[in-house]
Amino acid sequence: MVLDPAIPGTASDRIRVMLVDDSAVVRGLVTRILEEDPAIAVAASVGNGQMAVSALERNDIDVVLLDIEMPIMDGMTALPKLLQIDPGVRVIMQSTLTLKGADVSMRALQMGASDYIPKPTSTRDLAGGMDFKTELLGKVKALGMARHRNPRRPVRPGAPAQPLRPIMPPRPAVVSPPPVVRNQAIEPPDVIAIGSSTGGPQALFAVLGTMRAGTVRQPILITQHMPSTFTTILAEHISRVSGWEAREAQDGEVIRGGRVYIAPGDFHMVVETKGADKVLRLNKNPPENFCRPAVDPMLRSVAAAYGRRVLACILTGMGSDGLKGGQAVIAAGGAMIAQDEATSVVWGMPGAVATAGICSAILPLPEIAPWIMKTAARR
Repeated sequence: MVLDPAIPGTASDRIRVMLVDDSAVVRGLVTRILEEDPAIAVAASVGNGQMAVSALERNDIDVVLLDIEMPIMDGMTALPKLLQIDPGVRVIMQSTLTLKGADVSMRALQMGASDYIPKPTSTRDLAGGMDFKTELLGKVKALGMARHRNPRRPVRPGAPAQPLRPIMPPRPAVVSPPPVVRNQAIEPPDVIAIGSSTGGPQALFAVLGTMRAGTVRQPILITQHMPSTFTTILAEHISRVSGWEAREAQDGEVIRGGRVYIAPGDFHMVVETKGADKVLRLNKNPPENFCRPAVDPMLRSVAAAYGRRVLACILTGMGSDGLKGGQAVIAAGGAMIAQDEATSVVWGMPGAVATAGICSAILPLPEIAPWIMKTAARR
């Protein structure tokens, strides 16, 4: 176990990370990546889940990067123990890009993990892969900042009331415009389009688990930022928790009511009109907002295909994907809602549309499904 004694306490502006991986080489490489960013400090580095549980009991941690397969105690066994010690800690699972890895990651998200990151297949990929580095830093910083805004830190026995650690110079405050709710007459939708990213699988399980199969007749299109393989497993888990017929979209298939279509990893999913039918098309156009699949292309296409008969929903996620597409939905006469900040893992995507003044409602996660069902029932 490696702890950083120079970073005790909770006063610093830095994001404190604990690495949990049985490979010392991997931990060393990830440490170097993370500590290139002055906003991040690696506060603990341990080799298995049991050591992680012990470390979290004694240290103030914002984000845990948790490997799944480890000796003594694996990541899935450690996850609920970590969340019991500190319910507010953000946990990112490290997973291989396999069906088994994707399934385990999805179960971890249902158990309370905040996100996952695909694990490079070799130390060479880990050391030199810019995609991995960019994704790792982006997720750690987004989840760490969300933790700082809503700390929910445990009270540790014997800890000083205000523990101290070195403080970085304060950053200028970034003041976001307040959310603005749009007052508009909402047409009964012919399609429901949902976009999500970080924290999205958990939010989708909650929404569709409430809005179960048969409660609405409209088709549901979902773009969740995920790699291939993971979207296959996401569809299976949605079917399991909701009873919907959920599956990855196939190029050229006709959209039918009462089904859930998910954009496959590495493909944008868009809608085209073909005679009297609406048809799904998959493409490998350049990433938008650094993502493929991206929410914006989906929303632009449903706005063009369905006009004012669109209900779009943006759930938790970092970045602003969905804003430009949402503006197209509103320009066509459709409606949009967003998840509120308090219930979002990261209020990037929903915050972007909420503060742009294009949402008819900004709702806590438990209220989203009832709102959609009520609006969809008017059809």
